[in-house]
Amino acid sequence: MSDAKFISEEKIYLTKPFLPPLSEFNQYLNEVWRSRCLTNQGKYHNEFEEALAKFLKVPYVCLFTNGTLALITALQVLRITGEVITTPYSFVATTHSLWWNNIKPVFVDIDPVYCNLNPDKVESAITPQTTAILPVHVYGNPCQVDKLQEIADTYGLRLIYDAAHAFGVTINGHSLLSYGDLSILSFHATKVFNTFEGGAIICHDARTKKRIDYLKNFGFAGETSVVAPGINAKMNEFQAALGLLQLKYFENNKNLRLIIAESYRENLKAIPGISFLEPAKNVTWNNAYFPIFVDAEQFGHTRDELYNHLKMYNYICRRYFYPLISNFNCYKDLQSTQNLQIANIKSSQVICLPIYPDLNLIHVNNICKIIKSYKED
Repeated sequence: MSDAKFISEEKIYLTKPFLPPLSEFNQYLNEVWRSRCLTNQGKYHNEFEEALAKFLKVPYVCLFTNGTLALITALQVLRITGEVITTPYSFVATTHSLWWNNIKPVFVDIDPVYCNLNPDKVESAITPQTTAILPVHVYGNPCQVDKLQEIADTYGLRLIYDAAHAFGVTINGHSLLSYGDLSILSFHATKVFNTFEGGAIICHDARTKKRIDYLKNFGFAGETSVVAPGINAKMNEFQAALGLLQLKYFENNKNLRLIIAESYRENLKAIPGISFLEPAKNVTWNNAYFPIFVDAEQFGHTRDELYNHLKMYNYICRRYFYPLISNFNCYKDLQSTQNLQIANIKSSQVICLPIYPDLNLIHVNNICKIIKSYKED
């Protein structure tokens, strides 16, 4: 039974894309209309690339029209083949990027604390066909980067991070994107930083950047020279212009997300059967998501029962990540879908609660009260 006073008049979704004032964006659009330069590394593309590298404190940024094409291209640029060790606990694009490169994904279980790829499980999954490791900084929480790098170095493997959730995250003051051979960002509308759609590859040297830039533009290295079978993955001027403007608002938006996350933690901490991620030491989080995990035995209701109960109040959460990638039909027959005990548990327990900069704390409080009262039913 629902308590009418907690029902939201409008549906509150997991996220709502932040957009800057239209009047400010129109100033950029006026220049696009004047120049008629819409794509192909125009004025705003180049300005955004430079501004983003400075903002994120990384050497080189290569902009893409979306994060999935950035992932696919990253595997191409490092000439990854054979098998790649990755996580089943992510969005499907992580594994799809392997499939599109004719690479066999090898799933390894996750750690029980932050839901990232468990380095202690990686080594035993390495075979003569393994060429790389593709972990994900899940919810923007850093993987165990030092351990993973040690394994990669020991076995001569490439290390590519899916950092789709990790925009602006730092460890000990250093960008999380500075780890591994490459890191991939997503600027999709659901992310903490968006350019409508969009993405980027972060690399560490000019030679690699040049090769990436060739590959994302059909392989062209000049007017009549094609050096590789590339793809069309260029970011257009509309996306780049929005990105330039969004940088102006990111820090404030990050602070607003932090206020919401702290409110959730304070209100949910005493509810038996409800747990959530605690911030790691020396890490500046972006609070991209606020996942909770429902222990049905302690809470008295299953995750799905709570998920549907919140829907009754117009709070539309998401079960990120459920099902596991390894449970989808296109991957479930792989041998590595076995022995994923922690990933299966977390996937069966997780609900990501609404979080975005202009989410009213009244809704946050209502969600917490609904969860608490449901526990007491």
